[in-house]
Parts: sequence; structure tokens; C-alpha cells
Amino acid sequence: QVQLVESGGGLVQAGGSLNLSCAASGFVSGRYNIGWFRQAPGREREGISCINRYSGTTRYADSVKGRFAISSDSTRNTVLLLMNNLTPEDTATYYCAAYYGMSCLVDFRQYGIWGRGTQVTVSS
Repeated sequence: QVQLVESGGGLVQAGGSLNLSCAASGFVSGRYNIGWFRQAPGREREGISCINRYSGTTRYADSVKGRFAISSDSTRNTVLLLMNNLTPEDTATYYCAAYYGMSCLVDFRQYGIWGRGTQVTVSS
């Protein structure tokens, strides 16, 4: 059974950084995609970034390009999301999600496996 567990959220001041982690287990194939999403109260779920674990291909939403970086640590079956220059608008619950395939999309409708989320709060 596939499981995803997020960690690394917390409270940070504007301009600061956080490094989120998504620990993945139970995949039967290495050809899958991990995506990061966020949702703030009263707002729609927003795709942030994704990575294909087999090819290493990554994608980013325009709202985070240049500030966020996704990477994969194959030795620990973990996908990291490094978030720099955070603003209060980045405050949300952050989720990682997964689906099998060879090309990742930053579209939550593609993802059928979800973690429980980790809260990120950025103070001004």
C-alpha cells in the first residue's frame, strides 16, 4: 500500500526558508510522479511542483518559479521541496501526492494518492 508522509512545515518569518519532505513508501514501480500542492482556507487547491522519480523531470507553477526547488533523494525514498523567500501568501497546508506515470503534471486531478499535509505559516 502506497503511503506518503509530509514533514517540515512550521512558522517562519517573511523572507525565510523552509524545506518540506515527502517520505514515500509502498510503490511497486519506480516510474511514478510526486507532486506538491497547497491549500489555504477559502482558496482552491493549488499545484506547486512535481517530479518524475524515474527521469528526474520537474515542473513548477509560475507562482513559485525561482523561489521553490523540488528534488528527489532516492536513497531515502524522499522528495524535498525547498522554499525560499517566503511571503505571507505562501501560508497554507502543503500536501504531497503521487500517481504512476512517466510524465508529471502540476494538476491535482491526476493524483490519486495523497498525504495528510503539513502546515506552513509565514508571518509578516
